Amino acid sequence: MRRMRLGNTQINLPVVGIGTWGMGGKFEADHSRDEEAAKAIVKAVKLGMNHIDTAEFYGNGHTEEIVGMALQRIRRDEVFITSKIWPTHLNWKDALNSIEATLKKLGTDHVDLYLIHWPSAETNIKESIDIMNSILDKGYTRYIGVSNFSIAEVAEAVENSKAPIVCNQIRYNIQDKSAKASGLIDYCMNKGISIVAYSPLNRMEISSSILKKLKKIAQNHSATPIQIALAWITTQGIFTIPKAVNDSHLIENAKAGDILLSGDEMDYLKS
Repeated sequence: MRRMRLGNTQINLPVVGIGTWGMGGKFEADHSRDEEAAKAIVKAVKLGMNHIDTAEFYGNGHTEEIVGMALQRIRRDEVFITSKIWPTHLNWKDALNSIEATLKKLGTDHVDLYLIHWPSAETNIKESIDIMNSILDKGYTRYIGVSNFSIAEVAEAVENSKAPIVCNQIRYNIQDKSAKASGLIDYCMNKGISIVAYSPLNRMEISSSILKKLKKIAQNHSATPIQIALAWITTQGIFTIPKAVNDSHLIENAKAGDILLSGDEMDYLKS
């Protein structure tokens, strides 16, 4: 598994981690497949995908509990845990309760990276970042970052933060390249802010023309189109966090982290 540096930190993360959206429910808790999901997280870590991404919103909080189940079976220092605060909790009254509840569900005294899940409609960015720095100062997280922030929002976050903003987690995949077209990706990376791409497979909604190209490149690497779609992201110096539960899908995703596409292959996939 190839690894890259996270922002301007000294942390090297695997280019492919594991996302947990949908484990334990989406908008409400679903306990029916908890053990399967926990085992998948453990398997992902053993395969080298030791960046685990979650959020308090997922499964109405239950997803973090599943991550906590998995953490009981692996060493805490073997993993890098990212979680996110929901924007309606991003205020001085609720934020500490949110991070403390997250830590309790995870069964740990800190997360490695804590993100603002979406910009808040109720709390301005300066105050939001002040709150995140306060959480950092309390030792509840090692690093802070943002998610779904525009160029202007990232710029304002950086301007108002005492601590580095180490990443912006955004939707990005070979089907939806809007974050690249807007200049957001280049802006962040030029500022030393890592991009972490969620929905890297566009929830399997990929046009037939793109799929045809992915299949052709896959032949060059004895790989699958899914692996090439992930490699297309990581070859750009971008992290990604696909969700998988099935063993074969986990292995497929992990192996994608070893694939580096050539300049000609990237150009072919660009058009």
